Amino acid sequence: MTADLVIHASWVLPVDPQDSVLGDHAVVVAGGRIQALLPSAEARRRYPNARELDLPEHLLMPGLVNAHTHTAMTLFRGLADDLPLMTWLQDHIWPAEQRWVSPEMILAGSRLAALEMLQSGTVCCNDMYYFPEVTAHAMAEAGMRAVVGLILLDFPTVYAEGPDQFLRQGLALHDYYRGHPLIHTAFAPHAPYTVSDASLTRVRTLADELEVPIHIHLHETTAEIDQSLRDHGARPLRRLQRLDLLGPNLMAVHMTQVEEEEIELLATTGTSVIHCPASQLKLASGFSPVARLREAGVNVALGTDGAASNNQLDMLGEMRLAALLAKGVAGSAAALPAHQALRMATLDGARALGLEEETGSLAVGKSADLVAIDLGQANTQPIHNPLSQLVYAANRSQVRHVWVAGRQLLRDGQPTTLDAREILDEARAWRARLAGGH
Repeated sequence: MTADLVIHASWVLPVDPQDSVLGDHAVVVAGGRIQALLPSAEARRRYPNARELDLPEHLLMPGLVNAHTHTAMTLFRGLADDLPLMTWLQDHIWPAEQRWVSPEMILAGSRLAALEMLQSGTVCCNDMYYFPEVTAHAMAEAGMRAVVGLILLDFPTVYAEGPDQFLRQGLALHDYYRGHPLIHTAFAPHAPYTVSDASLTRVRTLADELEVPIHIHLHETTAEIDQSLRDHGARPLRRLQRLDLLGPNLMAVHMTQVEEEEIELLATTGTSVIHCPASQLKLASGFSPVARLREAGVNVALGTDGAASNNQLDMLGEMRLAALLAKGVAGSAAALPAHQALRMATLDGARALGLEEETGSLAVGKSADLVAIDLGQANTQPIHNPLSQLVYAANRSQVRHVWVAGRQLLRDGQPTTLDAREILDEARAWRARLAGGH
C-alpha cells in the first residue's frame, strides 16, 4: 500500500468515539485524506516506504474548528476594552468600522487572524464580517478551511447600502466559491435587532434553495430580549421560529439568555448553539447554560468571537474556559467533562457548519485536518491523562504542526504558507493608522 505521509504520535485522539485515547498510534495520509489509523508498529510494517514523521510526547488530534469569529477585527484588538456590549458597539466599534473598514483593512486583518489561528491549532473558521470575498481570499491563500458569512444588515454600511446589495454581493461570492475544496459560505444576518422580518424571510428562502447554513447572533443580552418583546411582541428565538428559521441549518451564536422551554425548542428543531465564553464574559453578556443544552440534545459548538471582544483567537484557551465556566454555571464539577469540551471545539463545530463528513474527527476517508501538540513541556507533565492535559493544561505555544487536507501549514510552530514577518509589520502599520486617525 502507498501513502504520502505516516505520522506517528505518542497519543492520538480521534474525538469519535468520545474520550478514546490511542497510545503509540499513527495516522496515514494519502491524497489529502486519512487512509488509515492504526498502531505505529503495524503502520511501519504496512507502509515501509512511506515518508514518516515521528512525534514522541506529542498528541495528534483533529484540527480545531472556530465556529464563530470576525477575522478582520483582529486589527481592532484592544481598541475599546472594558465596556458593555452596546456602548462598545455603538460608540466605538461601529464608528471605527465606518472610518476604517475597506478591502485593504479586511485583507490585513484576515491574514493576521489566519496566522494566529494556525499557530493555535485552528484549521477551520466560521466568519462573519464585511467584504467577505476578501476574507475568503485570505483563508484560501493560507490554505485554511473557512465558512465565509454572506453578511446582511438592514442599514447602510461601508460594504453595502442595504439588504438588496448585501444579498446580491453575497450570492455572487457564493457562486464564485461553489465547489471549492476549502471555502464554503453561509448566510450571515447580523442579529434580529439589525435585520427585518422581510430580510430574514429572504435569507431563509435562499438558504433552502442553495442548501447553505445560516449564522446569526441570538439572545446575546437581556437588552436584546427586551427590545424584541417591545418591537415584535416575542423573544428573538420565538420570532425566528415564527419565520421558520429554526432547524439544523441555523447557528445561533451566544444564547446567554435562555429559558427552559427555549432549550427544548432548540433541541426539537435541531438548531445549533455557538458558545463564545471569553467574549460573553468580557462583555458581561451573560452565561450560556451549556451543560443543560447538551443534556437536552442541543448541538453546542465553540467559537472565539472576534479579537475585538475576546482579544485573542485561541481555541485551546476557549476550550479550557468553556469547560471551567460550564461547571460553575451548572454548579457541578462533572458538567462538561474534558472529552465533551474537546468535541465542542472539533466535531460539534464541524457539525454546526455542515462539515462533519469532512473534518472535526480522525476517521478513514475524512480530510487530513490534523494538529500535533507537544505535551512534553513542564505545564503538561506528568501525563496521567493526555485528554485532560490537553483541555485543562495545554496552551497554544505547544502547537507544533498543522495540516489541512494533508498540506502542512505549520511546521515546528512556523507557518509554511504565510509570511509572518510581513503580516506582523502590516498589523503594526495599521495600529499606527488607527492611533493617528489617518
